[in-house]
Amino acid sequence: MTESVSPPFACRIGCGACCIAPSLVGAFPNMPMGKAAGVRCANLDTANRCVLWGTPDYPSVCRGFSPEADICGDDDATALRNLVALDALTRPRR
Repeated sequence: MTESVSPPFACRIGCGACCIAPSLVGAFPNMPMGKAAGVRCANLDTANRCVLWGTPDYPSVCRGFSPEADICGDDDATALRNLVALDALTRPRR
């Protein structure tokens, strides 16, 4: 008997939640001071697609993010809400 394995969760093209919700520390293309939580990444186009994706300039922090059903949910609004909450929980305290 073979075990069935679900394919990886597919990113919803045009969602952009992972490029808006989290804070990103450190410089990356077009955002030399990093990015505050809730701020749109400067590398998102008007359709919420990353203009750097697939290029050598695509930041390693972004490359390391994998969409997961538990985080991204069934729609873009859920993904944004979940990622905002995760960012708040993992933000260093002063």
